[in-house]
Amino acid sequence: MPGISVIVPVYQAEKFLKDCVESVVRQSYSDWELLLIDDGCTDQSPAICDACAAEDSRIRVFHKEKNAGVSEARNTGLREAQGRYIAFLDVDDRYEADCLETLWSLCQQSGADSAACAHLNLCVGGESSVELVLPDGVYDEDGIRKGIVYPLLGDRLRMPVFNGFIWRYLFSREIIQTVGISFEGAYLEDELFLMEYFCNAHKLAVTERPLYRYLINPASATHKYMRDFLQVFRRFMERKEALAARYHLEQARPQWREYSNWAGLLIAIGNEYAKGNDKPFRQKQQMVEALCASPEMAKAIAEVVPEGMTRNKQLVASLVRGRHFFLLTQLYRLKNRN
Repeated sequence: MPGISVIVPVYQAEKFLKDCVESVVRQSYSDWELLLIDDGCTDQSPAICDACAAEDSRIRVFHKEKNAGVSEARNTGLREAQGRYIAFLDVDDRYEADCLETLWSLCQQSGADSAACAHLNLCVGGESSVELVLPDGVYDEDGIRKGIVYPLLGDRLRMPVFNGFIWRYLFSREIIQTVGISFEGAYLEDELFLMEYFCNAHKLAVTERPLYRYLINPASATHKYMRDFLQVFRRFMERKEALAARYHLEQARPQWREYSNWAGLLIAIGNEYAKGNDKPFRQKQQMVEALCASPEMAKAIAEVVPEGMTRNKQLVASLVRGRHFFLLTQLYRLKNRN
């Protein structure tokens, strides 16, 4: 049994894959296995995966005939993992050389079942910034809920928003298997995984050191027009509702639905006006008006006044609350033109 299983979903990633694998191979901590999940790639990624496995017996490759999405790729990794702990790595990102050793040591020294680190945001233009999970320290169940679960449940508007990135953590495989935690969907799936996991974790050790290098990739799924976003978001809210009921989270954040729906609404509006959506602007505006009139969004608009957001989101929220949809459309038209 290796100490850590690192799971990497791979899809059309030939230009990133070798460097990603190398960042695991050069870890100062050596008791790992690397699971490369070829999610139906049609480029050179499958051959690169096999070549990497041929060079290091700690690397295992799983080929899927058809692309099934990042959630199923990660679920495959969870089913096949043999390590005591689970770590995730996106194929266009990198570990710092002592990432796994530091996270492993945090768990061993504190008796924690989970560990977390800060990460470095890297923009294609060369800009970078550090983003923390929590301040240095060891957190008990109450601290975990206050620091991670509750922000993921309802604090989705005021900056800085707590991001649901799964690759900043070392997870207990025993907890994941005992509870039966898995991924679903292609968007926001990591937030629900984190919520459920940390409703069951007992102790978390955290370092403020940025040990993960996150490439903010304009070509990634989160930056593209999603034709089925509303269905995806509604399913996300159904699952979030079930988690809130199962773990009795309602009392801590009574208006979590309204805040979550506001956050989803702002994403949905940006998605509707995205360049990849070829509908006429008049039709886009009608879609946004209908969305704002839907019962769950209308309730959020009526009961919650968003505050503390970025200037652009604050402007969009104000236009929505004032029902200035024509002006909103013209602003997005100008934004897309520029």
